[in-house]
Amino acid sequence: MKKVVAAALMLCATSVVAQPDMDKYNKSCSVCHTTGAANAPKTHDVEAWAPRMEKGMDALVASVTSGLNAMPPRGMCFDCTPEDYQALITFMSSPAE
Repeated sequence: MKKVVAAALMLCATSVVAQPDMDKYNKSCSVCHTTGAANAPKTHDVEAWAPRMEKGMDALVASVTSGLNAMPPRGMCFDCTPEDYQALITFMSSPAE
């Protein structure tokens, strides 16, 4: 439980920094993260994202960049920057507003 709370606090702190480009989310991320296709953690499912967030943002951005399991390299967002990925990950891993 402490880890979930710590991850939630980290998300709150980082969500103030950057807002996601929703066009990039809709074109690339939402295909799998809305439905959970190929075991992708669903957007706003904080519990599903918690173990991933524990790895740290740098590790998550590296996973997106290289691809991981069923997720293709760059998550099919070829014009995303590392900052875009950080904002998108923060958005998807945070509770729905």
